[in-house]
Amino acid sequence: MRGAGARARRVGLVAPSGFLPDPAVADRAASFFAARGWQVCAGETVFARDLRFAGSDELRASELQRFATDRSLDVVIAARGGYGMSRLLDRLDFEAIGAAGLILVGYSDFTAFGLALLARAGAISFQGPSAVDFGSRGDSEFTIASFFQAIEQREVGFEFAADGPDVDVQGRLWGGNLSMLCSLVGTAYLPRVRGGILFLEDVNEAAYRIERMLLHLWHAGILQRQRAVLLGDFSPIPALPNDNGFDFQAVVNHLRSISSTPVITGLPFGHGHRRLTLPIGASGRLRVIAGLARLQFHRHPVLG
Repeated sequence: MRGAGARARRVGLVAPSGFLPDPAVADRAASFFAARGWQVCAGETVFARDLRFAGSDELRASELQRFATDRSLDVVIAARGGYGMSRLLDRLDFEAIGAAGLILVGYSDFTAFGLALLARAGAISFQGPSAVDFGSRGDSEFTIASFFQAIEQREVGFEFAADGPDVDVQGRLWGGNLSMLCSLVGTAYLPRVRGGILFLEDVNEAAYRIERMLLHLWHAGILQRQRAVLLGDFSPIPALPNDNGFDFQAVVNHLRSISSTPVITGLPFGHGHRRLTLPIGASGRLRVIAGLARLQFHRHPVLG
């Protein structure tokens, strides 16, 4: 328990990609943290709009850089995903961000930031909730509980029902949104992880597009270098008239038929309300026995 004289925790909200269609999302998130005694600092981008983006590239990059290196903050959360992070990667000083050591959280488009931070500075960030999950009227209790567990506990573990072979592997836990990860292949912003545990999710992608992206990672040699591949939530997956039974399970079956790397499904991680908070770059262990998986991680940033 923190002493009576300890300063209040401080969280920063930024929007480095798409604009927030509903600005009240930021107000509800601020109320959520304020009710827990946290101080909230919302950036200009949370309320800005420029085409589909939360302000100009210059504004979004400078604000993300400023928040992510502000040592008076404990946590920085990307208010939403969308598209836009790819436009900022060459504008960010990842070494300075890594040296600041803040807890940085986002998902979806924010995957590009987390992967680039690991590649360029060897620093760890999180895939987790966005502003909409805090104070949401929806069912996000699981997501919020996982978030606080990840940023407060030095050793984190959880179990979930899984489909796939029995495994017991250790390695660097990394991944995020499949589309964003694929977009970084061949660039300086994709970490070269060998012997890792790769977790992936996506949304609104047809089954054939999911398979094409996974095969892209296979042909690039990335999947073969992992000790396990964890597939999370990909729903909704639009059914197309010519799929003729080709679905997500068919994609998984084909991937397993060509890969010696174990492919495990069932990870509660994606764009839905039930989303684990997972680190990009921490040490992990995955055990699967008779359909029950346990994923653990440590050596990740936590609140001091």
